[in-house]
Amino acid sequence: MNWLTPFIQIIKGDRPGDQLMLILKHTGVPLIGLLAFLFVWHIGAQNINTSLGTFPGPAQVYQQSLTLIEEHTAERQKEEAFYQRQEARNAKKLEKNPDATIKIRPYTGSPTFFDQILTSLITVMAGFILASVIAIPLGIMIGLNSTLYSAINPLIQLFKPVSPLAWLPLVTMVVSAVYTSDDPMFAKSFITSLLTVSLCSLWPTLINTAVGVSGISKDLQNVSQVLRLGWLTHVIKIVIPASIPAVFTGLRLSLGIAWMVLIAAEMLAQNPGLGKFVWDEFQNGSSDSLGRIMVAVLAIGFIGFLLDRLMLVIQRKVSWDKSSALR
Repeated sequence: MNWLTPFIQIIKGDRPGDQLMLILKHTGVPLIGLLAFLFVWHIGAQNINTSLGTFPGPAQVYQQSLTLIEEHTAERQKEEAFYQRQEARNAKKLEKNPDATIKIRPYTGSPTFFDQILTSLITVMAGFILASVIAIPLGIMIGLNSTLYSAINPLIQLFKPVSPLAWLPLVTMVVSAVYTSDDPMFAKSFITSLLTVSLCSLWPTLINTAVGVSGISKDLQNVSQVLRLGWLTHVIKIVIPASIPAVFTGLRLSLGIAWMVLIAAEMLAQNPGLGKFVWDEFQNGSSDSLGRIMVAVLAIGFIGFLLDRLMLVIQRKVSWDKSSALR
């Protein structure tokens, strides 16, 4: 909320001229850039004709976003009515027989656009957390031990550039072979997406953690030796606090990669989420499909931006390096 500060200072009468320049720099210039982008998009869209019609401009995308909101509202109303009918039937059944067994059937309506967003967010956060749980401890270990780093570094360089499209078929087959249960806790599609996201997103955190740990100043290491700290105490008191900025740099990169990988995995494997929504709209081939896909594209970008801002906020709360300003 730092962008509000100049407005507050103007109200207080604190150098209004300087505050207006700050407003122009931090709010006016980005707004001009956004308006220019919308203008170019509007003009360009009118000159692009596809097999499904003219490419959607900002107005058409806005209209489709309203349609998606209406569809979500209508679906929630149908769900509510579905459960209300069950409750009414069960109430009548209990009136006739208080000992009767009642059942509540789950609603099986089609997932809406916002349901798909929620599914993607749950999956990407699960995959990101799993990747972080693996990458941070391993990064600390190889950062503290140069021999271990030399042994693992070739594997990092080998697997780091592998595309999610290459991992996905292998992960799918392994999950299908190993994750067998008559009553699974999680759907196979969720496990497949989670593991694919984790495999592709753990490398930035692993590398940055190792670099941050290995780059700890000699002064801090000397302090640890003088105090004769044990290995675990050294890691907790010295290594982790000193390497937090580098760790969070890796986490931000990993989260961005995780979000991109997830969309591709959902699209290719037809797993529930935003990627599947985009693919279904592409296969649908209606006149509104392009507009709905553009809504999804903008939503993907905006959510990715919010996830990055969230990581920055967390970093500023836990890191000693307060120079990591939101930018």
